[in-house]
Amino acid sequence: MRYFLFFVLFLLCFTSNAGAQPFERVSLCTGDLIFQDIDCGPLCDAIEAVTQGFDGHKFSHIGLVYIKNDTCYVIEAMGSGVRLVTLESFKKRSAHKLYVARLKMQYRDMIPAAIKYALTSVGISYDDAFLYNNDKYYCSELIYDAFMKANHDKPFFKLEPMTFKEPGTRKFFPVWVTYYKKLGMPIPEGDPGINPGGISRSDKLVILNAKDGK
Repeated sequence: MRYFLFFVLFLLCFTSNAGAQPFERVSLCTGDLIFQDIDCGPLCDAIEAVTQGFDGHKFSHIGLVYIKNDTCYVIEAMGSGVRLVTLESFKKRSAHKLYVARLKMQYRDMIPAAIKYALTSVGISYDDAFLYNNDKYYCSELIYDAFMKANHDKPFFKLEPMTFKEPGTRKFFPVWVTYYKKLGMPIPEGDPGINPGGISRSDKLVILNAKDGK
C-alpha cells in the first residue's frame, strides 16, 4: 500500500506555463521542496548571512509542494503558523529567486508520510523563538520533522548549532539583539536548529533548476 500511494503521489505533477523564468519550466511534483530568497529586510539578511545554501545561494524560506485536484499548493510555516497556500501566492514573494529540490529516487517512498505529517500540522503556531521541539514550527523545522516522521522517527536532514553572530566577529547582529529582547528571552546561540540553506545542500536532494538558476 505504501508503494502504491507513492506511485500515485509521484504522478501528481504540475507544470506552470506562465512565463520565461527558469522556475516556470520545472514540472513540480508532490513532495518537492521550494527554496525562496525573501527580501524581508534586516532579519532575512541576517539569516542569509550566516547560512550557506546550494551553490552559494542565499535562502530564507522553504516550503513543501502538495498537489491536489490539479491545484498546486505549498505547505509552509510562515506568518501566524503552519498553513497551506497556493503556488501562485507563494511565488508572488520572490518569483525570480526560487529553487526546486526533489528527493533522490531511493528516498521518494517517504513522501506520502511526510505530506501527511505536514498537512496534520496545519494550524500549529509559528515558532518565533526558533527553538527546536517547542510545539511550534518555523519553516525549515517543519520540513525537518515531516521527513523525520516519514523516516520512522530517525533524522533525515541534519540539525546544526545555530549562530546569530555577524560572520568573523563575536558580535550578535543588532537585529537579533532587538528581536530577542522583545521576546524577553536570551539569544539561543549554539542551540540545535536547521535552516533552508542547510537543507538545500543535503546529498539526499537534487536541485532541478540548478543550471538555469545560476
